[in-house]
Amino acid sequence: MKLTAKWGGRALLAMLFVEIGFIWGLMPDWDEFSYGPIPKSRAIKNYEYLQKIDPLTPPLHWKPVDLEFLPRHLSRAVIVAEDARFYQHKGLDQEAIEKAIEYNLSQGRIVYGASTISQQTIKNLFLSHSRNPLRKLHEVILTYMMERNVGKKRILEIYLNIAEFGKGIYGVEAAARHYFGKAARHLSVYEAVELAATLPAPVNHNPQTRTDFFQKRVNKISRHMGI
Repeated sequence: MKLTAKWGGRALLAMLFVEIGFIWGLMPDWDEFSYGPIPKSRAIKNYEYLQKIDPLTPPLHWKPVDLEFLPRHLSRAVIVAEDARFYQHKGLDQEAIEKAIEYNLSQGRIVYGASTISQQTIKNLFLSHSRNPLRKLHEVILTYMMERNVGKKRILEIYLNIAEFGKGIYGVEAAARHYFGKAARHLSVYEAVELAATLPAPVNHNPQTRTDFFQKRVNKISRHMGI
C-alpha cells in the first residue's frame, strides 16, 4: 500500500512538472507581446495551413491595425457585447462566472460561459477550443500572467485584431471591409454594434446572414449603449 502511494505521488509530481513545462513553453516574451507587432492567433495559423492543403479554402482576410486608429464606439461595443467588466476585473470575472453557473444550472445545460476578453485572447492565441478542464486551467494561468504583465489597452488591441468575424475573416479591420466595404475607422456606431454582435458565432450569425439571434444581439448591445 505504501509503495502504491509512493509511486502515485511521484506520478503526480511528474505530471505537475510536465504541465509547468507545457505552460512555460507557451508563455511569450511579455515585453515583446506588449509592444511588438500583433501576433498571429492559433486560428489564423491553422487557417493558413488549411489553405495549403485545400485550394478551395476561401481567402484569409486579416489586416492588423493599431487601437488608436479605431473608433472608440467600436471598442465600447465589443466590450459591452463580450466583457462589460473588462476594465474592472483582473482577467477572470467572478461575478459573471457566478451568474453563468446559476443560469446554466437553472437551464440544466451549458447555455453560455463567462470568458472575459482576456481569456478569449489567450485561448485564440495559444490554445485549442476544447472544453477539457486541463485546457481551461492552462487558460486561467496564462490569463493571470498576461494581466500581470500587459496593459488592458494592449490586450484589447490584440483581441480586436485576432477575433474571428466569419469564415477566414479575422480582426475588426478585415471585418469592416468585408461586411461594410470601408475601413474600421469609418464605421458608424450602428455598424460597430453589428460587428460586436457577430462575435459569439460569426460564421452563422453576422451582418450578411442577419438571423434572429444576430438581430437580438444587435438590439441588446444597442440598449446597453443607449442608442
